[in-house]
Amino acid sequence: MASPADRKQEQREASKADDPAGGPLTTDQGVEVDHTDDSLAAGERGPTLMEDFHFREKLTRFDHERIPERVVHARGAGAYGYFEPYESCAEFTRAAFLQDPAVRTPVFVRFSTVQGPKGSADTVRDVRGFATKFYTSEGNYDLVGNNFPVFFIQDGVKFPDFVHAVKPEPHNDIPTGASAHDTLWDFVSLQPETLHAIMWLMSDRAIPRSYRMMQGFGVHTFRFVNADGKGTFVKFHWKPRLGVHSLVWDEAQECQGRDPDFNRRDLWDAIEAGEYPEWELGVQLVPEEDEFAFDFDLLDPTKIIPEEQVPVRPIGRMVLDRNPENFFAETEQVAFHTANVVPGIDFTNDPLLQARNFSYLDTQLIRLGGPNFSQLPVNRPVAPVRNNQRDGYHQSAIHSGTNYFPNSLGGGCPAHAGAGGSAYTHYAERVDGHKIRRRSPSFQDHYSQPAMFWNSMADWEKQHIVEAFRFELGKVGAMTVRARTVEHLAKVDGELAVRVARGVGVPAPSAAEAASKASSPALSLESLRGDGSIRTRQIAVLVTDGVDAEQITSVRERLAAEGAVVEALAATDGTITGSDGETYAVDRALPTVASVLYDAVLLPGGPVGTPPTAADPDAVRFVRDAYRHGKPVGALGSGVGVLSALEPEGLRLSTEFQRVVTDQGVVTDTSPGPASEEFLNAFCAVIAAHRHWGRGPVRR
Repeated sequence: MASPADRKQEQREASKADDPAGGPLTTDQGVEVDHTDDSLAAGERGPTLMEDFHFREKLTRFDHERIPERVVHARGAGAYGYFEPYESCAEFTRAAFLQDPAVRTPVFVRFSTVQGPKGSADTVRDVRGFATKFYTSEGNYDLVGNNFPVFFIQDGVKFPDFVHAVKPEPHNDIPTGASAHDTLWDFVSLQPETLHAIMWLMSDRAIPRSYRMMQGFGVHTFRFVNADGKGTFVKFHWKPRLGVHSLVWDEAQECQGRDPDFNRRDLWDAIEAGEYPEWELGVQLVPEEDEFAFDFDLLDPTKIIPEEQVPVRPIGRMVLDRNPENFFAETEQVAFHTANVVPGIDFTNDPLLQARNFSYLDTQLIRLGGPNFSQLPVNRPVAPVRNNQRDGYHQSAIHSGTNYFPNSLGGGCPAHAGAGGSAYTHYAERVDGHKIRRRSPSFQDHYSQPAMFWNSMADWEKQHIVEAFRFELGKVGAMTVRARTVEHLAKVDGELAVRVARGVGVPAPSAAEAASKASSPALSLESLRGDGSIRTRQIAVLVTDGVDAEQITSVRERLAAEGAVVEALAATDGTITGSDGETYAVDRALPTVASVLYDAVLLPGGPVGTPPTAADPDAVRFVRDAYRHGKPVGALGSGVGVLSALEPEGLRLSTEFQRVVTDQGVVTDTSPGPASEEFLNAFCAVIAAHRHWGRGPVRR
């Protein structure tokens, strides 16, 4: 019997359209067409005739090509892959896909931004969606998460208000794909429950370097249920093998102009190159008897369980190894739903989760045109589907037999699954209480966890958060909103509030005791640098005529062997002539790119005493920007002179007496000839660290 992964691929193959190279052009009815450049007309200059059925069909199909975009998460990118558990999780859940390490479950993952429309840029400051559809043997399971572990509101009844506030303002539909505007911050300043998610939004987590370098979270507390009916609270975590890395805000803004598809292209190119992104699935497990053992409520989606209190237990890994063949048919039409669960996974009474369990299905009905969207290939389960749900828009199956239950004429089919078998059984939780519109007092602490997040940040992360608040609030016209927001920040941390107030022109609030002195090192990007690999890192090598060919060759070979992608950049496209007289291909021209598109830069040398790129303003700007953004920089031979000409404050460079020098993520070696092993090892090490903060300014 084929594995689930094979069955999903076979299913997709069966749904593919006929090969267009297999015969002549036809209409939708299969009638061959001999001409499609001109409409049928009464004479060469006469009116178009209504009897031209090919013209009418072609234009009608074009006029109806689009479906409504998602209200949120409209802009996305997706890929197929597989999930495999490390060992059986039967102690906690009966879910079949979490039992056997030998069984791979096919998945489709869609990454997205939240606020902007389909035409917005990838690198805006925003939450990122991380939604995974598992095509399990027991049916589809959707883990619909984000790259933040918390959300902005506690109850789904407020979701329309939050989305209306963060979306472009209704009078002018501005801004696109941005949160820096009055209505969002007015909402935030009036709803302190938003503060924890806002802290994440103001951090570098909101501008990921790559979808492949981004954490994912289930956000809510769910419930595992084992074969004996015992429940365990669970929170889901995706951790990328490449580490968690981000852009800085200045880079993110330039990326929007240089390459608005920066994250989408990165995911696609990596998979096409065979560099399959990988995440580890981890869970935080809380026994039911410990539900009230925390100083926050497990049902509150604005709270995390600190990993120091409940460690994340790795249970499996996911690999994305196949790009979609058609963006619309797959990435655009994929339909996720938090209520798509399988036996062994159940819900809790989290009020935001309960709202999502209604909202997602309701959304699919309007967006995909009716109830049969689950028959679309990307949404179709590999498990058999047997029920009496018939007809409706876009029904593609031809049913036979009876369509009601119970029946005798159809042999009683489809019959109920046997008790105690593989059927879904809801967790038997006692629920009682008065009907009220009131929130539990256990949801009322809105400041302690934002304070813990702030306390957990490295100094450079704190600086970026302050700068983000200053940028965002600086775009807000209403000074009352600015001041009200700063007042809430003062209840998180006095230093944070004072630094933000100073930048946005409102009075600094009175000193107040921090809401919490707790910290969680696991929240800092300093703790999430990855496995030390430099695979898929984009390295720019600046070249020009006369460049030392031995240096380029030695560096390119080593970096390529480590899995990095090396590109030679020059003033113009074409070729350059190396110091050996040979010609070398240029990958890209400097005016078409920028340092924000690369992870590191190398400056090879040229003729003795002649920095080969020092006279090129594009090259100088490239190096200066890479340096100030904390990126790894390597320089060899006379290439060290390019760095020296920038007069970087406090940076030690290679000298005649100290050949290889590593300082603040910059590796230099003034020696001529091929790069030494010492230089190559040091350069790879600083690339693996991703960023290097605390550098002084450059003078040019």
